[in-house]
Amino acid sequence: MTGAFSLAWIVLLLPLVSAALITLFTLKNDKLSAKISIGAVIGGFVLSLLIFLTGGTSGEHNITWISIGDFQATLGVRIDALSSLMLLVVTGVGSLIHWYSQGYMKGDRSYSRYFACLSMFTFSMLGIVLASNFMQMFIFWELVGVSSYLLIGFWYERPAAADASKKAFLTNRIGDFGFILGIIMVWAAAGSLNFTELQGIFGANPEVLGATAGLAGVLLFCGAMGKSAQFPLHVWLPDAMEGPTPVSALIHAATMVAAGVFMLCRIFFLLSPDALMVIAWIGGITALMAAVIALQQNDIKRILAYSTLSQLGYMVMAVGLHAPGAAMFHLTTHAFFKAMLFLGAGSVIHALHHEQDIWKMGGLKEKMPATYKTFLIGTLALCGVFPLSGFFSKDGILAAAADFRHHGNMVLFAFGVLAAVLTTLYMARLVLVAFHGSNRSDSASHAHESPSVMTGPLWILLIPSIISGWLPIESFVNSGIGIEHAGGHTEAPLAMAFSTLALLIGGSVAWALYGKQRETDPIADNLHGLSTALKNRLYFDEIFSGLIFITHEAISKLAGWLDRAVLGGFVVKGLYNVVDVLGRGIRLFQTGSIQTYAFLFVLGVAFVLYFVIGGIL
Repeated sequence: MTGAFSLAWIVLLLPLVSAALITLFTLKNDKLSAKISIGAVIGGFVLSLLIFLTGGTSGEHNITWISIGDFQATLGVRIDALSSLMLLVVTGVGSLIHWYSQGYMKGDRSYSRYFACLSMFTFSMLGIVLASNFMQMFIFWELVGVSSYLLIGFWYERPAAADASKKAFLTNRIGDFGFILGIIMVWAAAGSLNFTELQGIFGANPEVLGATAGLAGVLLFCGAMGKSAQFPLHVWLPDAMEGPTPVSALIHAATMVAAGVFMLCRIFFLLSPDALMVIAWIGGITALMAAVIALQQNDIKRILAYSTLSQLGYMVMAVGLHAPGAAMFHLTTHAFFKAMLFLGAGSVIHALHHEQDIWKMGGLKEKMPATYKTFLIGTLALCGVFPLSGFFSKDGILAAAADFRHHGNMVLFAFGVLAAVLTTLYMARLVLVAFHGSNRSDSASHAHESPSVMTGPLWILLIPSIISGWLPIESFVNSGIGIEHAGGHTEAPLAMAFSTLALLIGGSVAWALYGKQRETDPIADNLHGLSTALKNRLYFDEIFSGLIFITHEAISKLAGWLDRAVLGGFVVKGLYNVVDVLGRGIRLFQTGSIQTYAFLFVLGVAFVLYFVIGGIL
């Protein structure tokens, strides 16, 4: 085992050791718990940086976990371009979120438990990143689900938080059921779960899955639909805002939601054209739908949540358009500026004593200059303003959609451009309403800048939010995956032109609607029906609740009939009646009367004599 693989094992185990130490020994010592958790993730970042800088190390190291006959289950670490990049993103952004949490969670009665859960979450995500086979990935996939349940429902005494954690957990179980079915199909066809072996098998014979290739690919994608919250399994992500804001940053920026996109890029070699077509359309629909809903959300965290949904749709669409490098490029840049935006939102919420309605803010630009400046830069990066990182990564995806010579699609390109217009509109609305104008509430008028422990990570995240777009991340990932064709905005002036046009249209409309001081939303005032539908998230929750109610009622009525008629009536009562009749019949001969027994005895002797004498004669 070379040094790089030893470092990878240490990176994986550090947060697990941290979670164990905090849970077992330091729950009553808040400061020490925070130091252990932060030290573990920062240590992981330093080691991940060393792994990345080695550059030449590529491969995997496995240890046998279970061996039964010919079957061997292994646990391992795989180092390549994809995993080394994700290690930096997860540990780098995670380190800043851990550090920020010291200020945001200060005084919470479950401070140590919070950091133990953060460490467990980090361990689970790193396990997905470093997994060398499907079985290991699925184990850590489920651990991420458990960790998200614990963090989203961290304030479990609040009914909304408890419900949100259950909703996230159960929704992801639906996707994970399809995921494991897809894994079983791949195993049955190829006879292996190891990614390296599978890549060799599919490289030698792309038709390994035969006619089931499309189905297997879609089932595997179900896992990403859950974790990366793609339509129609997107409903859990906005409710995940009930957790502490640093948790929202961790889930929405660098970890849980990124897992689905990462997984698709990891298994890109076995996804058939039919499966990729489904993936592209689901991603495009999610990108546009989430951007539309974000237009009328008033909770600052929910606006960012739907923004995350939309950007994840972009990434998934890129994978479906045969551009996994573009997807990972946007995943990386998005992790930086979206983490900065969520932490900036947390700074605002902290300053306003947990007020989250943007229409009760206003005038924060002067009162919170550090938060405002970093939030504004993050917004511009998200909207794709040159020369910030989002300009390059988002245009790379639009370029893939506009590359009609290869795998582009005109309708999906239109979806992407329209989503870009809406992104600029709803983010400009957020900045203008929350930070500009005059104070709309007492909490806003008494707001003040957050402490340096919270603003420091914002300034640090500002750097990669600006410069990461200039790095050759897309080509780095494509070379690691083995993709020859890589789009890119430089090869698609059409995509760049429409991206710039989208920015101008969205910004102009936002300024016209929200540039002046307003107390109410003009869209809600003039388009009440549409506004209500968007505020209610296009009634997806109500539709799903209705479907669940109908199916649940039908199943429960069927189960009730089976219980009463079949089990209770035929089986239980039928057996009871048989035994009862037999018992009553036998009871006729067990009267307890000596005369009856004597009569039966004589009668029996007579029958015996009759048959015996009759047989002799």
